Amino acid sequence: MKSKAYIISVSMGYGHQRAAFPLRELAPENKVILANDYQAIPEKDRSIWQTSRRLYEFISQFRKIPFFGDFLFFVLDQFQKIQSFYPKRDLSKPNFQLEQTYSLIKKGWGRDLINKLKEKPLPIVSTFFSPAFMAERFGYPGNVFCLICDADVSRSWAPLRPKRSKIKYLVPTSRAAERLKLYRIKPENIFLTGFPLPLENIGTKNLEVLRRDVAQRIVKLDPKRKFFDHYEALIKKYLGKSPSKVSRPLTIIFAVGGAGAQKELAVQIAKSLAKKIKGKEVKLILVAGIREEVKKYFERKIRGIAVEILFEKEIGKYFEQFNKALRKADILWTKPSELSFYCALGLPIIIAPPLGSQEKFNKEWLLQLGAGIPQKNPLFTNEWLFDFLDRGLLAEAALQGFIEAEKLGTINIQKIISR
Repeated sequence: MKSKAYIISVSMGYGHQRAAFPLRELAPENKVILANDYQAIPEKDRSIWQTSRRLYEFISQFRKIPFFGDFLFFVLDQFQKIQSFYPKRDLSKPNFQLEQTYSLIKKGWGRDLINKLKEKPLPIVSTFFSPAFMAERFGYPGNVFCLICDADVSRSWAPLRPKRSKIKYLVPTSRAAERLKLYRIKPENIFLTGFPLPLENIGTKNLEVLRRDVAQRIVKLDPKRKFFDHYEALIKKYLGKSPSKVSRPLTIIFAVGGAGAQKELAVQIAKSLAKKIKGKEVKLILVAGIREEVKKYFERKIRGIAVEILFEKEIGKYFEQFNKALRKADILWTKPSELSFYCALGLPIIIAPPLGSQEKFNKEWLLQLGAGIPQKNPLFTNEWLFDFLDRGLLAEAALQGFIEAEKLGTINIQKIISR
């Protein structure tokens, strides 16, 4: 690929790095720059980033404490809360988080990174807002793109003076695009692209890899053919001929958040499905990501149940293995993080409780799309999950996500950067 850009992310949870990973081929030497952990980062800058990360992880873990945890999380969430969309109005007034971000930038936070990139200017694509603000503040000469990672977006993602800003936004949903307009971002600086999904799970523009995977998945998700009998023509239109049988067990992936959030939920699911796992009716993959403590927690709590634990020490390797596992998966169970957009891969999302304002909006987007179903009591997964399967509800959610959600976000972004 001739066109190149600096792909910038941050190691705070998985979302921002997951969005950057499919775009790495745009970057020099295919390397994503971590704004909070690049070579020779000034100690002062590193300290600011570390404080933000530790606060995020502390609050995520502290929330488990009854009352006090929920209260503290609520207070923190107010600083990044997404306001109601209606009535439509001017929402350009900066919030507290944005003012704090700019206060640090004015004191020099991020100047070192931008000065390094100025030595060989290329377009910048940042999957977090702060590096985009830094680039504009310190006079970066190239185009600056900010990639939104949720279905809706808080005021913190738009610059302090949005009408004057030249930052260009790559957005996954029409709602996020309309929200940025309420923040007074110029319409010509907003590009509706879709979320960048892994190309290895899609194939080319013809979606040949994805169509084959979804066709097999529909068979597993519709054991009594209730959905197929009603929508056979629709299935053939979008997927072609489906196989009559798929030999693998029903495969469920449960993804834990970057801060280890909801790992206890994974244990409840595994115990409820233990008999079906033993009988090889179900395969359960628990995603520990790069968190070794989460991996050890699973090993300690789920002894005797033959679950697969997906763990890698290096994040790029983790994303590779996760994307590979998705191709043979039938259900993705996760809180409504950036993984909500993976419904476009024809994966029905079982929605775990959202954490934070942006995840509530992601959940709403999934429900409006018809691509996600809120979880029931995880202790009885062995009952309600199979009721859903027998009724064809998960097959319907899989096809809805495949049809309605944008699948070519990565290719769309590559085209815009090339222009």
